[in-house]
Amino acid sequence: MDEWRMWEHDEVRLSARERLALLRIEADLRRDRRFARRMGRMRRRGMTRRGAWLPAAVLLLGAASVFVAVMGMRTADPALLWCFALLWPLTLSQVFRLLCRASRPVPRPRRGTRPASWL
Repeated sequence: MDEWRMWEHDEVRLSARERLALLRIEADLRRDRRFARRMGRMRRRGMTRRGAWLPAAVLLLGAASVFVAVMGMRTADPALLWCFALLWPLTLSQVFRLLCRASRPVPRPRRGTRPASWL
């Protein structure tokens, strides 16, 4: 592809210095995670890697809480009851986070729209 054609935006040709400045700005914006979140363009790969542990953590904490509660009631050991007292609020907070994440609306692209020609 012709180098000038690649950098034409609305019939305007960019000089080498302008192209370099544009590349620097785009690189800075790609590194800014807060900006990406505000724009709603978080990469799917990054989201699954970062948030995949939450359902597993909820399952493990729930199983551990149930196990400690049952064993604490059967043995009446104060240490197990205290472990349950510490595990249960943590489990509930993680369940709440999981429910909040699941109930968050997923942004969908509008029909008939397409990205700008220069993107």
